[in-house]
Order: sequence, then structure tokens, then C-alpha cells
Amino acid sequence: MRHNTRKRSKTTQRAIAATAGLALGAGALIAVNVYASAHESANGNSTKRAAEAPADPADGATTISCPDVGAKLTSVPGRARTQVDKELVLLDKQVAEAYQKLRSSTKSIQQDRSFATNAIMAPLKDRRTATIDRIAIAIGRSGTGPQGLEALAACTLRATGAQEQGPGQDQGDTAVQGNGPVAADFVDITTVRPNVKSPRKQRGASAGRFTTQCGVNENKLYNSDNIIVAPGVDNGAHHTHDYVGNQDNDAFTTNEEFAAATTSCRNQGDKSTYYWPVLRLQDGTQEFDAQELGGGAEGNTGAILTAAKVTLNFVGNPRGKVVAMPKFLRIITGDAKAFTNGTANANASWSCTGFENRQLTDKYPVCPQGSSLVRTSKFQSCWDGRSTDSANHRSHVAFTDPRTGACPSGMKAIPQLVQRLVYDVDAPSLDDNGQSSPFYAVDGFPEQMHKPITDHGDFINVFDERLMNRMVQCINTGRTCR
Repeated sequence: MRHNTRKRSKTTQRAIAATAGLALGAGALIAVNVYASAHESANGNSTKRAAEAPADPADGATTISCPDVGAKLTSVPGRARTQVDKELVLLDKQVAEAYQKLRSSTKSIQQDRSFATNAIMAPLKDRRTATIDRIAIAIGRSGTGPQGLEALAACTLRATGAQEQGPGQDQGDTAVQGNGPVAADFVDITTVRPNVKSPRKQRGASAGRFTTQCGVNENKLYNSDNIIVAPGVDNGAHHTHDYVGNQDNDAFTTNEEFAAATTSCRNQGDKSTYYWPVLRLQDGTQEFDAQELGGGAEGNTGAILTAAKVTLNFVGNPRGKVVAMPKFLRIITGDAKAFTNGTANANASWSCTGFENRQLTDKYPVCPQGSSLVRTSKFQSCWDGRSTDSANHRSHVAFTDPRTGACPSGMKAIPQLVQRLVYDVDAPSLDDNGQSSPFYAVDGFPEQMHKPITDHGDFINVFDERLMNRMVQCINTGRTCR
């Protein structure tokens, strides 16, 4: 099995420099959170934060909720981005470590109800304060320092909203009960009402479709890096990704290396990278990463499920023509921290074959016999016309208006990636909490409890110019192309 493909000779500085220089001048300011909404169509199945009131971990299943510092930054000077990226990754690591300590401190918490506050949450706040101070100093050296970041240091303990015991967990573990999922995270898809709505195509719409065929990760290319969010950092995702397309893909890969790499795509002009968190069957299987960070050491356990089918379609805009994507454009759709962040950027879509007019964001579907599980990600399809990335990796792209299909003012319509993953997996048994037929769950940050709303996808455009232009022409003329 091929996994965790590292190039140790690549320095962190090279990888970060390649990313930091994407369409940005040396002192350019990178705007944040301009159009960050990730819901392209309302489906009535969203969820709020895990809980609004602080929780006592001695009373039931609990997680750690921290303010998202990266989302609060208004701008980051280009020269400060390397350090800011590193510090933001460190904040994620601090939360993951604190959550692991929370999970392993059951007896201490039962014996002393103040243990979690004094031994876990207070030190976490101190570490976050120091990290946030470094972020503010780094930005201040090259521009106007951000105000009020220190208020984001404190985290809270929050109830997960479910008391069931997770499969395979110690029955005596009552303080912090596993890290999900639980039976309440699943719903019978046949009980969900149809909820998919699409804007009506207008005259002049770009109604074509371009399909690229890149396999299902038959090469078993896995790692827990994230080149978009955490360039040059091992285990920047804290969960394992599937990769299709570009085969030279880890935290240290430069744009030049992407362009020179091989690809699993049938058309060699598409060297783009498409990646998403793996789906696992919580059956006790010891995978290659069972003892590693990003895998079992951070609560991501069980057999990795390879999709039976991966469909990558690029479609047009219901109001007008699309323009070519810039090479090395980065897009993240969904929010890996949506369970604690809230739903502003959540974009998970779970369904079953034969029922795809019914999409779920905060529940996993239980599919009837003969129906397969489906994960669909519709990526942002409006671009600011300038940048290939932004400080929060969102504000340079946006979703169209869910009713009219229009892009926000000043943005251009680009081909929209629609990624569809199909899995042949048995329906879990909810009456015995997954004992006779195990739960499945998406990999995620430890504190996110493997909630379905945290599903997300990542894309880096490495189409060659000729093929990208062919895609645009195909979509704008209403044709179907492969």
C-alpha cells in the first residue's frame, strides 16, 4: 500500500514560498472573508454549533470548541503569510492535543470536576494566547496589526448532543465517550423529503459539461497533509486524504512539481489534484495509519473505504458564459470544523443512489438495500479575477446566488467542479449502535467527532492551458465533452 509519500529533501521554505507567491506581490494584502458562504442551495438540513452552553465533561460526551482565528483575520501581508500559516496550523495542533488529553482523562475528571478546566482548558488558552500574539506581531511587522485577536484565545467545553456509546469504546468511559459517530448521526434517507433546488437556466447560460476521468485512488495515495491550508507542514490536516489526479501531492509539493508530475487522469493535460477526507468503516480494522498522527492516534480508525466510482464534472453558469480558471487556483469547499465553527462554510451533501434529490448536511444517510452511499461536493464557481488563493483560502472564490445563479459583484463565473463519490457500504445497524453492522464515518479533526457536516473537498487546478480552453469552449457552447 502506497501512503504518506514524502519528499524530505524538499524544505518547508520552498513549499511555502511556492504557495505564498501565487498571484500575489511580495507585499500584497490578502483579503479574508468577503464572500465565504458555502451553501449554494438551502436544503433545510443544516445544524448550529455543537451546543450553545458550556458543558461539564463529567455529565456526558464533550468536545472542545475554539474560535476560528484564521476566519477573523481581515488581511495578511504576503511577507507575513509563511509565519501566519505555520501559527494557524499550530493552533489546530494545540486543540487536537487538548482534546486527546480530555479523552484520556476520564478517571481524573470523574474524581475532580474542575480537572478539565484547570488541567486542560487553562493551559490550552495560555498556548493559544502565545500563538495568537505571534500572529499579530508577524502581521504588524508588514502592515497594520489586527485588533482584538487576544479575545479568541479562550476555548470552551461543549456537549456533543449525543450520549450513546461509540462502537468499540470502553463501557466504563462515561466522561468523554469516544469521538463519534453515534446512532443519532444517521437517518433513513427514505424519510427525508426532496430538497434539491437549482436556479433556472436563462438565455445565454453556459449549459455544457466537461468530464475528466481520474480514477478512484487505485494507487492508494494517502497522507494527512493539506498543501492548501498547511504548506510545508506534516500532518497539517490531522486526518487522512484520498487523492486522485496529480500523483506528486503532499505538504511539500511546489507548483513546479505539480506541473511536472504524473497524473491518474486519463487525459494527461489534467494534472490537477482532487482530494477529500477518507471514509472509514468503524469495524476495528488496523489500517496502515492505525498508530500514526492523522490516523488512529487522532481517532481516525477503521478500514479505509475506496469509492466504487468517482465522477468529476465541470459545469457552467445558469446566467452566462464562464471564463478559464487560472492555473494553480486553489479551492476548498465545506468546512472541516463545521461542528464547532457553525454552518457558515458547511457544504456537505450526503445522499444515496436513487434518492439524490434528497441531500443531507448534518446526517449520514442510511441507504435501502440496492442503493449506494453518495458524497457530492459542489465547489465555488465565482472568482475574483486576480488571486489563485487567499489568506483564509475562501475569499478569492465564491458561490453563485442560490436563486438567480449570479456571481457576487466584481466576480467572474468559472467552470464549477461537481465531485461525486459513490461507496458500496452496508447500511449500519442503529438499534445496536453499530455492533452488528458497523457505522461509517468521514475522517476529521479529533474534536469534530466525525460529524457528517464536517465533510469537505479540495481542488488545485493544474490543467494545461489548451485543455482548460477546450473545457471552457465545451461548456459555453452547451456540449458534453470528456
